[in-house]
Amino acid sequence: MPALFIKEKEMLVIADLHIGIENELQDQGLHVSSQLPQMWYMITHLTKEYRPKEIMLLGDIKHTIPQTPFHEKKQLRSFFDRLTDLATIHVLPGNHDGNIQWYLPDTVILHDSDGVVFDDIGCFHGHRWPKESLMKASILLLGHTHPTVMLKDRLQYETYETCWVKTKLDPQKSKEHYEEFNEELEIIILPAFNPLCGGMAVNKDGIMGPMNSIIRLSESELFLLDGSYLGSVASLNKES
Repeated sequence: MPALFIKEKEMLVIADLHIGIENELQDQGLHVSSQLPQMWYMITHLTKEYRPKEIMLLGDIKHTIPQTPFHEKKQLRSFFDRLTDLATIHVLPGNHDGNIQWYLPDTVILHDSDGVVFDDIGCFHGHRWPKESLMKASILLLGHTHPTVMLKDRLQYETYETCWVKTKLDPQKSKEHYEEFNEELEIIILPAFNPLCGGMAVNKDGIMGPMNSIIRLSESELFLLDGSYLGSVASLNKES
């Protein structure tokens, strides 16, 4: 599943729902159905299994920018009305979430887009630099990249699979942007929850956003959605 459950916090973390993306694809001539029913099924399945007290939406909840069409507004309001019945909801705005506050019930907790820290876990979307307090945490969670891994068979045929990314900071490069940070900070990049999002091949193009310039990309470790360990970016590129 493209979601993370933090047992100690009883929090479910989801990134990049991109509600309404199918409307843009339809405008481009690709006739696809709404993924919202399937995503809702996945969320309810996860909440029944893990029973989270809190759900963190890690940005890019809606898709269309700069204007949000009527049908997308309707989808957003209906989604949040149902979601708030499951747990306490946190929203961290992403680059697609302009004016997201207009579609949130009063009970939803809206955080600043430069991130928030829960105990020792930092959360932000990934399209901008996180504030320094997140860089002092033990774990940093972000989305935005929609990470995939490019795999090649022996005939050099390329396939792309959605993946998780676990990486670390490059201390020397991090010093150019932050006075203080945890050199052992573990960074986890979540896959997009919406399967229509497409993605960025991390072992080919790195990650999206400013954090790409301060991580140890070659040492980044990649995992499939079922937890299968693929190895580091460097080892995958060497094999190809």
